[in-house]
Order: sequence, then structure tokens, then C-alpha cells
Amino acid sequence: MPPGADSGDDGGRDERDADGADSAPKKPRSFWKELPLLIGIALVLALLIKTFLVQAFSIPSDSMQNTLQQGDRVLVDKLTPWFGSEPERGEVVVFNDPDKWLAGEPTPNPNAIQTALSWIGLMPSSEEKDLIKRVVGVGGDTIECKDTGPLRVNGKALNEPYVYPGNTPCTMDDGGGQFKLKVPDGKIWVMGDHRQNSLDSRYHQQDKNKGFVPVGNVVGRAIVVAWPPTRWSTLPVPDTFDQNLSAAAPGTLGLAGAVPLVLWRRRRLTVGNTRVSGSRTAG
Repeated sequence: MPPGADSGDDGGRDERDADGADSAPKKPRSFWKELPLLIGIALVLALLIKTFLVQAFSIPSDSMQNTLQQGDRVLVDKLTPWFGSEPERGEVVVFNDPDKWLAGEPTPNPNAIQTALSWIGLMPSSEEKDLIKRVVGVGGDTIECKDTGPLRVNGKALNEPYVYPGNTPCTMDDGGGQFKLKVPDGKIWVMGDHRQNSLDSRYHQQDKNKGFVPVGNVVGRAIVVAWPPTRWSTLPVPDTFDQNLSAAAPGTLGLAGAVPLVLWRRRRLTVGNTRVSGSRTAG
């Protein structure tokens, strides 16, 4: 052993652990190497959100004024339908074209950036044929428009402050503005808030669905006006739909009317017939 050498010398091993592995901290990856991974994760998350949670849609026309203006961007809740939720009266919904409602409408020609943004859900897809209207009737409802209104659901008049100023709730024309009909199960009846400027269910009663929109065509409920910032607002169900609008079954109404009559008649028989009112049987 050389002079001055320490018998417990760990020389040559001060940078390694017991297994001979380098114990020095590893140098982190550069930001530029991790950037593609981060972008990939962000794109996957955005695609999942678009598919299952929320998607942005653009308002293409004036049919929902003044609730929605042309060019507004709305966020649509796509999650609740996955749990069996169906459209309800008063909701503003986005739905796929039921039967060529958009025939003849020009198709946008987006650039590469707009195509990429629509793919991840930050912009609406130009290939999707979607419409946006308000649900005024669901399966089982009887909807009626007579003269200029009001619109009636199951015989009850709606107070519709969201209807475009100067418009009447119902339109007096031969194209479909006057009607009384019952909404089939699994369908909805939709109308635009700009009643005199909306080609909605009223004007498609000759299509294969007779103007009704299949519930399966509904993409989701519009919940927020997200753009432009000056237009930011939520889209709640109006108070007029809080009244009890449910259609009572004819059998239920008949039973409700018959019960008081039967009780009254039975009471008269009981009071006026001692053989029935007495505790003993008839002799």
C-alpha cells in the first residue's frame, strides 16, 4: 500500500453508488424536446373534450335574434346526453339537419388553420350541417299557433319575452305558421326566436319527419355565448317554461273527474237508504 494511502479509500467511486450507477442528477430534457409531447397531449385532450364534453358552434343566421346574433360563438354541452338526458322545453339546442333543411345554403371554404381549429373543437366544422333553435315542444305535447298568438303548449299560453322585438309569437301565413299538432315520442318541435325570419319546424312539415326533429339528431344544449367577449352570457331556460306544461293523460283526467261524482252519489245512497246505512243486512 503506498504511503499515505487510506485503507478505506473510496477513490474512483465518489461519483457512483453501490451498484456502480452514476448518482449525479440527470440533465432534464430541453423544452424543445418535450414540446411535441405537450402538444400531442393537448390535442388529445381537446379532441376528447370536443367529442364528449363541450364544443364550439358558430351562429350562421339571424333566426335566433336577439338571443343570438349572427357570428356569435356558443359552447354546447355534449356531456349530459351521454347520460340519457333529453332536450327539454325552452332549451336552445344544436341539432344535425333532419332532412335537408339547409339545402341550397352555401358551404364555407375554411383555410388550413380554421380546419385544424375545427378538428379540435375550437371552431365549428364547415362540413357539419347543424342548426340551432329553441325547443318549444317535446314528445306528447300539443303545440298550437292561431292567428298571431300566443303560442300554446298543451293549452297553456306562453309569455315569450325572448321573441324578436316587433315579431308576433305566431305568423299568419299559408306556409305553416298556423298549426295545431301533437309531438310524437322521441321527437321535438323547434322554433327560432326571430319568428318572422326562421325556417324552423313550422316550414318543414312536408319533410319525412313532418317538421319534428328526432331526439337522436340533437348534438347538445347551447349553454353559453362565449364570443365575442362583449356578448358573453348564459342561455338559461326562460321562466315561462316553469309553469306546469305537462300534457295530462285523458285517462287521468277522466279518473280525476269521476272520483268526486262517485263519492257524491255513494254518499246520497248511504244517507237515503236505511238498508245500506244500517249495520244489519237486508231481510
